[in-house]
Amino acid sequence: MWPRRCGCARDRDRATPCPRLAAQIRLQNRRRLVGKRATGTGALPHYLDYAATSAIRPPEVGRAMAAFLDGVACTPGRGGHSGAVEAARLAFRCRRALSQALGLPGDPGRIAFMHNATHALNTALWGLLGPGDVLVISQYDHNAVLRPAHHLSRDRGVGVRMLSGSPDGGVDLEEAATLLDGASVLVANVASNVLGTLLPMRELSRIAHDAGAVVVADVAQSAGHSVESPATQGADVVAFTGHKGLLGPQGMGGLWIREGIEIDPLLSGGTGGDSRNREMPAAMPDRLEAGTGNSPGMAGLLAGCAFLRDTGVGAIHRREMVLKARLRDGLDCIAGLQVLSPPGPEGVPVVTVKADRMDSASLAGRLDSEYGVQTRAGLHCAPEVHRILGTTESGAVRFSLGWASTQEDVDAAVAGVAQLLRPVSVPVARAG
Repeated sequence: MWPRRCGCARDRDRATPCPRLAAQIRLQNRRRLVGKRATGTGALPHYLDYAATSAIRPPEVGRAMAAFLDGVACTPGRGGHSGAVEAARLAFRCRRALSQALGLPGDPGRIAFMHNATHALNTALWGLLGPGDVLVISQYDHNAVLRPAHHLSRDRGVGVRMLSGSPDGGVDLEEAATLLDGASVLVANVASNVLGTLLPMRELSRIAHDAGAVVVADVAQSAGHSVESPATQGADVVAFTGHKGLLGPQGMGGLWIREGIEIDPLLSGGTGGDSRNREMPAAMPDRLEAGTGNSPGMAGLLAGCAFLRDTGVGAIHRREMVLKARLRDGLDCIAGLQVLSPPGPEGVPVVTVKADRMDSASLAGRLDSEYGVQTRAGLHCAPEVHRILGTTESGAVRFSLGWASTQEDVDAAVAGVAQLLRPVSVPVARAG
């Protein structure tokens, strides 16, 4: 893993970014304004939907993608000419940067590129499980796990067991041990995209390994935020996406597989080598990379990882969590608003709320249209979490912060919610 600090003398545990990060934020905000991504009032939007995607990225990401398309623009493994060789070098550098960013040991070639975490999770689950196997999931899982689990049960005869969750984000380890007895695979959603809480990965991995199960870690929400390595926490397989905390573009993700774990391919096709063989190659990453990959996306994701390396994941995360505390404290003071995300210094920068007198879609819509605060309303593709919270019908509004979030964004969000939910005084007619 990279150092926890950016190395700047002003890297402190506070909401104010160090000069290097502040300069990057100012530059990207100017680019957004020039790019006409502002609200109808001409003000810059307060983007607080990083858990969906890091729509604000370091400018190096777009520049790297454009430079690739205007320069090399070739495909790795498709030819021996200099362009193909240079594209292969780019792919290797991106795998190596991901290994460092996520703290994944061993050969970077154990990382296979995918479209996103959903693609990676489907590849892992369909490639690991057969008829009669047992899969353990939890109520914290995203539909990227819940739906494949449903189809595996229906179409392949895989048994599915669900670990219970709670409003505070915890799990019962005794229940986990019972469910994992005889299981083949455990999927662990490292960070909840609704609550912002973390699972006890080390304990769950130990229980799973004692039962002989493979541990698949979904790090879609924790990658780029947490300095903890999923591999050192016990994960055997790690599914990630590039467009959230890793600051890359949409359409890039991947799957890391520990040495000794074998996964059958979800897709088959050309890999650029061993073309006489009707079977997919046995060696990683070719085994799981059928067809032409997203080389411009690799260039962008490499740039995102480089930014995280140079700035420091720990420095960014500390600042995000200071802002999260300010946001949560401010929202918690508003009458008629329930803050669903538990308090505490751990987790990822997500705060989810429910209003007593306004549905979540209306609250999010008015925050956007009237105050320029961009959030996410609904069930967040995590229906079981909302079942725990009792918000299956109403949904909730999620505020999520990222590397470029500012105190101004947080204060605008709190002020906007307070205004929208302020008590309305009703005139009382006087007698006589």
